[in-house]
Amino acid sequence: MMSSVSAQPAQHMQCMEVWSGSQLTARGVELGGLDTWVYSKPYGQSEYGGDVYYASSCATGRISRLLLADVSGHGISVAATASELRTLMRRFVNRLDQNEFVRLLNQQFAALSRNGSFATAIVTTFFAPSRRLTVCNAGHPRPLLYRSAQRQWDLLGHLESAAPCGRSNLPLGILHGSRYEQFDVQLEAGDCLVSYTDALIESRDADGEMLGEDGLLRLMRLLPDVAPEELIETLLAEIAQRYPENLSDDDVTVMVMRANGREAHYSFREKLGAFARFAVSLIRSINPKAERAPFPDANLANIGGAVIPALGRRWRAPGAMRRGNPGDTKRSA
Repeated sequence: MMSSVSAQPAQHMQCMEVWSGSQLTARGVELGGLDTWVYSKPYGQSEYGGDVYYASSCATGRISRLLLADVSGHGISVAATASELRTLMRRFVNRLDQNEFVRLLNQQFAALSRNGSFATAIVTTFFAPSRRLTVCNAGHPRPLLYRSAQRQWDLLGHLESAAPCGRSNLPLGILHGSRYEQFDVQLEAGDCLVSYTDALIESRDADGEMLGEDGLLRLMRLLPDVAPEELIETLLAEIAQRYPENLSDDDVTVMVMRANGREAHYSFREKLGAFARFAVSLIRSINPKAERAPFPDANLANIGGAVIPALGRRWRAPGAMRRGNPGDTKRSA
């Protein structure tokens, strides 16, 4: 029986906090400018699965990073990998630019590839002042984007004419020097992004044909209007009833994020707690063997914007292509 995400109380992310897991979960997470819901179920009766999920909030609550990865393998070995990735999330929790984070993710999996480990992943960074979501897709199924103004679902990916050539955006760990392109999406209040692992697109329709990305999109467009917190349960129930073996042969994870249009507000006590956590990490980093301190990147949007909010409202990720409207993405019927 699937646990209901909507029935679980939402967790308010503290500043400088990282939340992650690879085990059964059904919960909501509140971040700066975003409401997020995650459902994950490992294959069979396993305690830990190959799908890992992460969420982090920076020291000021303006930068939220969400990662969904499908790691080769299952069980304890993946749990160990998930722990190492959590360390990397902590190191970059205050970074607005995710380029180096993705590059080091790939290096980490390249080092693990001797044991056959690799991963597909969706990495997203949301900056609340500009409402920009930066997206990097490392060989993962394309997310689904819902525009509330048009009441329309679309697949989110590169334009055919702008798609990068050569060996880029491969799964993490396949090629040490792989390039990872990214693009920006402007989110308005009510817009939603749905990331998922391949159990959904490998499910079958009533005629026995595999859904694929296009079939999943058609299904999403057929769903009735439901509240975002009920979307995961509704979608998985629809897939499960279409074919007897659907969602039973692999790990299943779905992550929904919705721009809520609210500014991030944190109490003095919460800000003080974030400062204390940063100070502790800074002191620990004196030891060469310890984790590096989570310094922010030195740009006006991140550092200056913490003091003068207007400096952060026009932020765009360096080198990222813009995806402003549904028509900017590759459309599928």
